[in-house]
Amino acid sequence: MATKTRDASPLPTTKSAQDTLLGHLARRVRILRAQRGMTRKQLAEQSGVSVPYLARVEGGEGNVSVALLHKLSVALNVPMQDFLSDAAAQNADLTMLVQFLKQQSPATLARLRQQLISTPGFSGMGHGDRIALIGLRGAGKSTLGALLAAQLDAPFVELDKLIEQEAGIAIGEVITLYGQTGMRRLERRCIERIIDTHPRVVLAPGGSIVAEAATYELLLRTFFTVWLKARPEVHFARVMAQNDARIATSALQREALEHIHRMLDARENLYQLTNATLDTSDLNVDEALQQLVAWTQPAAAIS
Repeated sequence: MATKTRDASPLPTTKSAQDTLLGHLARRVRILRAQRGMTRKQLAEQSGVSVPYLARVEGGEGNVSVALLHKLSVALNVPMQDFLSDAAAQNADLTMLVQFLKQQSPATLARLRQQLISTPGFSGMGHGDRIALIGLRGAGKSTLGALLAAQLDAPFVELDKLIEQEAGIAIGEVITLYGQTGMRRLERRCIERIIDTHPRVVLAPGGSIVAEAATYELLLRTFFTVWLKARPEVHFARVMAQNDARIATSALQREALEHIHRMLDARENLYQLTNATLDTSDLNVDEALQQLVAWTQPAAAIS
């Protein structure tokens, strides 16, 4: 008499397993690119992978080699294994912690993270705290950061300008010459210098800093962080109002707006790790500044 197997479901075929892997890789490349605010053309230029082939990779159709993964990992400044797995190689303690954390609710994870790495309690700028305003271009970081620093009698630092001073060239040239790896190394070095020399400061980092896990963790641990949030259309309108960002045709405007949507979608879960969120979409400068100043008071309650 023949015995029945406990699980009659067929094992995945080689092709289906490959399709699953390529699909996972496609999603990871799209997310990593969006988190860094890179267009497909920019990633192609920095990696040496052609735009059509990169489109195939992001569509889950590319026959990806180890050499190609290496090119993308360098251009995006992430370890190669990050394309294939959401977790790096772990020691035994870390493995057990990861298994424990996987079983926790989102609310519990947020509480544990705040206990481990976030600013333990914001006591106001008079007690030597640092503030970092985080968000996409057009959220109001430069305008509100300068005004908040003046109100608090603290220095205001725009991180991109500090990186330019450190490198001696424009921020765009830093990325072109040194790639994401060199750019992120300079970014980290500048933040560490700010921490060493400025016990009180208002900082405006680039919006893509949240995509660099180690640097973002340092920022969350040593600064009181505020996500200056705005609707994609508001971001777009504010950027368009700046002289260096005029987009002539409706097709290009639509593409730029879609790019903002993709960046916000890819970064939202990272931006939400900040200590506080301020939606500036429907606020004028004075209203937004008033809220930020209120949060700097010793007894301020952050929601």
